Amino acid sequence: MGLTSFELLLIALCAIGVGMAKTGLGGLGMVVVPILANIFGPKSSTGILLLLLIMADFFGVWYYHRHAELKKIIQLMPSALVGILIGVYIGDKISDIHFQILLGAIIISGALMTFIKIDVKRNKSLSILVGFLGGFITMVGNAAGPIMSIYFLSMGFEKNKFIGTAAWFFLFVNIIKVPFHIIFWKTIYLDIFMFDIMLFPLILAGALIGVWIVKKIPEKPYKIFVITSVFLSTILLFL
Repeated sequence: MGLTSFELLLIALCAIGVGMAKTGLGGLGMVVVPILANIFGPKSSTGILLLLLIMADFFGVWYYHRHAELKKIIQLMPSALVGILIGVYIGDKISDIHFQILLGAIIISGALMTFIKIDVKRNKSLSILVGFLGGFITMVGNAAGPIMSIYFLSMGFEKNKFIGTAAWFFLFVNIIKVPFHIIFWKTIYLDIFMFDIMLFPLILAGALIGVWIVKKIPEKPYKIFVITSVFLSTILLFL
């Protein structure tokens, strides 16, 4: 791919970060998005990152699967699928700058859910909206982590249930996205697949580090950590 040594180092760190993000340190996932976009280009990077995310998703599901709230995932999936389909269509239509502004506004709105007194558990309309936004944002930029994190935290999920539910949700939507990347966007092909496979040991290492760190963080500080990472990742997107 004609990558420099420095770019390869950044990619290796991104793979470790993806593994850590999928086992509970989600803020790191948002740092990876602009780094890979800068190396490979905004559109091309989405296919490369998607395969890395799926590998990390499998580990997250394997470790936290028994804690997941599957009923909530089923409730979110129909609108998430609609969001993915719309994202496929307009993914090439919107400029990078406009997408960053839109994404930042959505993430900030999601963060405000933690301060607004909404009965998130019983609000079906909110579930439909969040599912749609999650599907749309993850299709266009692999960047739905923050808004889904805020939503799951607003549900009152404790640490392990939060991680397990997010892992299952993103495994499902990321697998659904693969055919669209192959057939329509042409951002995934054999060379990309083989390149990502070589990064699997780094993803595994990151996942193990993430599990170890999350175990050390108590419930309340963990929620504060997640919310803080959401705001920091939003600032990063605007920059």
